[in-house]
Amino acid sequence: MSLDEKATKPHDRLAQALTEDMAAVNALIRDRMASEHAPRIPEITQHLVEAGGKRLRPMLTLAAARLCGYAGPYHVHLAATVEFIHTATLLHDDVVDESQQRRGRPTANLLWDNKSSVLVGDYLFARSFQLMTETDNMRVLSILSNASAVIAEGEVLQLTAAQDLRTDEKIYLKVIRGKTAALFSAATEVGGVIAGAHENAVRALFDYGDALGIAFQMVDDLLDYGSASDVIGKNVGDDFRERKLTLPVIKAVAKADAEERAFWSRVIEKGDQREGDLEHALELMRKHGTLEATRLEALAWANKAKASLHALPAHELRDMLSDLAEYVVARLN
Repeated sequence: MSLDEKATKPHDRLAQALTEDMAAVNALIRDRMASEHAPRIPEITQHLVEAGGKRLRPMLTLAAARLCGYAGPYHVHLAATVEFIHTATLLHDDVVDESQQRRGRPTANLLWDNKSSVLVGDYLFARSFQLMTETDNMRVLSILSNASAVIAEGEVLQLTAAQDLRTDEKIYLKVIRGKTAALFSAATEVGGVIAGAHENAVRALFDYGDALGIAFQMVDDLLDYGSASDVIGKNVGDDFRERKLTLPVIKAVAKADAEERAFWSRVIEKGDQREGDLEHALELMRKHGTLEATRLEALAWANKAKASLHALPAHELRDMLSDLAEYVVARLN
């Protein structure tokens, strides 16, 4: 039975193509999330790491390395590094956002407490840097450490921009490029670097990850206003209740008349949300076509991701990465 027959979703086909590598990554994650002196660390980490996430980011690292012909062991270290960084940011994000659900399960800060979530997130960041150094490759260390800084910068920018109606699409793009796309692009770029790929291939992998990450976040922001919670692992309207200015709302604010702007100011800037406000917000977004406009932007970024792959050698994994970019937007159907 072929990979295509066994799995229809691109990330499932990718997982099957990388089965042995992913098994090694998962074993390394379990080994490195252990703590001799603080059993709460593996408890919390295991709750999130083994909650059914797709492991998309580490798979991108593995696929990029294999696509570039890598045959050594360190793509596994880098993939585990990427997953640790991602998990650390999720633990911190849930505290900042006061979230109660992640991947369809109660968040760690809800089950334990905020202090534990923050400190375990710090531990995972430290573990990720230990793993990076084991590759003995200064360039991958630079890429992943820079990505960690950019992620934190993006989150801080979101704190100041998320509830300010002056936030425009340029600032929004800077936020999501930081908090989401930076790790996607680092994940793919280091795969090429560890493989010793030509600079054109490394740049193509970076561009793919960057565009894929932007499309991914735009779709997530859109799904928040129109998806069953089991698709995105959180409740519909969470971004609205958390007063986050995401792209569909930013576009609606830009087209708002005085009455509509007063509504957005009340619910987003002032946090005075009442029964029926979410439904009214959706009406305004539909009125101005901002949901469809956001979908088209996400599609354009997915197409950019696919186009960047043309610089890479023909390979089954390249085709899967192209299909993955399509699937990211297809989740909206």
